[in-house]
Amino acid sequence: MDKKFMLNLLINGSVNVPSLLVEHYHDIGLNEQECMMLIQVHSFIIKGDSFPTFDDLAARMTLDETECADMLRRFVQHGLLSIVQKQDNQIYSESYSLEPLWDRLLNFAYGQAAEHEKKDSEKSLYTLFENEFGRPLSPIECESLAMWLDEDHHSPQLVKAALREAVISGKLNFRYIDRILFDWKRNGIKTIAQAKAHGDHVRGRQQSRRQGRDHGTNEKKVPKMPAYDWLEKG
Repeated sequence: MDKKFMLNLLINGSVNVPSLLVEHYHDIGLNEQECMMLIQVHSFIIKGDSFPTFDDLAARMTLDETECADMLRRFVQHGLLSIVQKQDNQIYSESYSLEPLWDRLLNFAYGQAAEHEKKDSEKSLYTLFENEFGRPLSPIECESLAMWLDEDHHSPQLVKAALREAVISGKLNFRYIDRILFDWKRNGIKTIAQAKAHGDHVRGRQQSRRQGRDHGTNEKKVPKMPAYDWLEKG
């Protein structure tokens, strides 16, 4: 047989399989046989046959028709494959759709990207704390930092804001930062803007109390926004 003909057959007769499927089929719960079945369905669809028979699929697999039917049924049940109806000149037909599979893979990819971003953000947060403290964090401090993120569900940005608050107040210790975060959580604060507004409010309230105590004296004082002590009660 002509080698050039064979080469053209290989090049022009190829089916593009998304790399997400090849690289992550196991991550979404598929084994090699199931992955190959979906690739075969994809191949039929790409070549214009959107509803191959069980016999068609069995001819390409090491499975019989019944096993192919069972596997396709499982795909539909598990949300990896759907059967859709089409209408062409009032003639109804059915076809397979791999859109649920692509959605599953994309959701996995987005989730993986978000997880990487979260880890990078947490790593940056640990580095920031060590830079501010001027030393490596102790195991207990690392555990506290992890608890703020994983158990209390504070965002890395909010933890950074609490660290800045402690630095400004001149009380750089984990107990003080924990108290800030506790107060913010108690008051439903989830964003940097909310934290800033809350901090301005409590400082203004503290300043008003001090000005009230100083009222009636003849001594002139320059108004100064006090540093709020988050360890104070009330």
